[in-house]
Amino acid sequence: MKRILAAVAAAFCCMSTYAVNINDTRLLTDPAVSNDHIAFAYANDLWVANLDGTNVRRLTSHPGVESGPRFSPDGSTIAFTGRYDGNVDVYVVPTAGGVPKRLTFHPLPDR
Repeated sequence: MKRILAAVAAAFCCMSTYAVNINDTRLLTDPAVSNDHIAFAYANDLWVANLDGTNVRRLTSHPGVESGPRFSPDGSTIAFTGRYDGNVDVYVVPTAGGVPKRLTFHPLPDR
């Protein structure tokens, strides 16, 4: 009986080890939904995917922080906040991908 209990306890310990992968972070934030796509922030970059979760692609890869994606009414572009070099400005990028375009220009804060 002790062997069976020990085997069951060992099996539960092994199962819990495989059930949680602490190296696979799945923290997606700031979701925005259009008719065809979902945009979200992950690891300080913006990503876009089809509504069914397929065709996931990164839209930004700047060393700064991108967040708060919002689709244009027709869904062709995504506006977002970019935090680069201490500044916070608004940018737009095509939903299909491309080079972000800066819309606002705020000076660096006084130091």
